[in-house]
Amino acid sequence: MDMSLTVNGEARSLDVDPRTTLLDLVRDRLGLTGSKRGCDRGECGACTVLVDGRPALACLTLAVSAEGRHVLTIEGLGSVGALHPVQQAFIDHDALQCGFCTPGQILSAVALLESKPDPTDTEIREWMSGNLCRCAAYPQILAAVRAAATVA
Repeated sequence: MDMSLTVNGEARSLDVDPRTTLLDLVRDRLGLTGSKRGCDRGECGACTVLVDGRPALACLTLAVSAEGRHVLTIEGLGSVGALHPVQQAFIDHDALQCGFCTPGQILSAVALLESKPDPTDTEIREWMSGNLCRCAAYPQILAAVRAAATVA
């Protein structure tokens, strides 16, 4: 199936098997490996990308459902020397340990702060609850999101 979408600001046209997930499209077809394959069941959030600014579990999202939409992966968020405030806050607060969940955590936090620039700790915890961290860096993640809220 022919489809068009915008990934990290770049218009893309591809021929895609209708059964292809958005995760397979960005990782295997586009070479954007920041989104991680964790559970393949939508339980861990490691594959989180933003579709039109909203978090989406790429392992459960069919690529064809992103037709005509804007997809943001971690690779499109900041750049070397010009990190997004959430990326910088994760570094500053040691909110990444093994780093496996970090891309999904960061993109979820970005979506939260775009929706609610000054969230409470309870709102941060609720919003981030779909992203699991195997290293249990939750206190640092909370601190990072809180810090980014004051900058973003």
